[in-house]
Amino acid sequence: MNRTYLDWNATAPLRPEARAAMLEASEIVGNPSSVHAEGRAAKLALERAREEIASALGAEGADVIFTSGATESAALILGGRDLSCAPVEHAAVLAWCRDDLAVDAAGRVTVPDPARATLQLANAETGVLQDLLQGLAASDLTQAFGKVPFAFNWLGIEAGFVSAHKLGGPRGIGALIVRRGTEVAARIRGGGQEQGRRAGTENLIGILGFAAAAKAAQNDLDQGIAEKMSEIRDSLMAALESGSEMVTFPGRESRRLPNTLSILTPGWRGETQVMQMDLAGFAVSAGSACSSGKVRPSSVLTAMGIAPERAGDAIRVSIGPVTERRDVMRFADAWLAAHDRWRQRNDTRVTAGKV
Repeated sequence: MNRTYLDWNATAPLRPEARAAMLEASEIVGNPSSVHAEGRAAKLALERAREEIASALGAEGADVIFTSGATESAALILGGRDLSCAPVEHAAVLAWCRDDLAVDAAGRVTVPDPARATLQLANAETGVLQDLLQGLAASDLTQAFGKVPFAFNWLGIEAGFVSAHKLGGPRGIGALIVRRGTEVAARIRGGGQEQGRRAGTENLIGILGFAAAAKAAQNDLDQGIAEKMSEIRDSLMAALESGSEMVTFPGRESRRLPNTLSILTPGWRGETQVMQMDLAGFAVSAGSACSSGKVRPSSVLTAMGIAPERAGDAIRVSIGPVTERRDVMRFADAWLAAHDRWRQRNDTRVTAGKV
């Protein structure tokens, strides 16, 4: 069976550019902290990658601190602070803040005091994009990076964080970006790496793969990939809507990531849909990868006013730069066929109950 991967928001396939950069990096034998020639070569490669990632983020002049990913970065910048956030945030953010910010039915968040709040730029489940206010304490930029154009320096925020594997880089590497001079207290201690903010020998292979992926993703955006993905997503939405009068798309009223579609069918459990689509050859999810498998409704959808008993009836389709329209049309056919079978079973049960 030919498989079609439609879960890019969970993890994007490794880009060829990242794979090539990582193979090349594996030949660098020095430790970036060593002063000999091999160490200096490793340090040069490290700092060149840091500059490339800063450039892709529009963060020239800011500090890029390498971490193991957005989860560690969130802990590094949010831990020990009294910040507000919204229930639509990723679990890595919710672990460190008070989820007391209001969310409307379209997924938009109201932030009364930006200096005491953190707000994601894009939501992993619905794709809803937020308007970040000047002076915001921090922002999860993970899902937006490489999918929509933005510049850290233009956002006016104090800090942001990203993971490489969301844009086609390797897993296990990410970064915290802070305005120059922002105080960051180390949580991993034991060495002076990353300006004393994150101890431990740098993951040079991962970092160089990250830089290559970030550069490639930026080139994709320059070539209009966001517009292509948006057209493909909208084609899928139209196909599903034309075949089912029950389906809704949480967040469709808002500006969204061009690659993300949340699909909700009342009464048809998301986990069931995921399994049926998996058997049909399609990889989709029932929410963010870090929350799937947990028996509880999506906090994102319930925050948007969707009843808890219905919030578990959604799936997410997320596409990537190499996804073609024919891929999502094949998914639409498979989903609508499964939808019809589900409807027929439900109708049979209702009829039997009336007899």
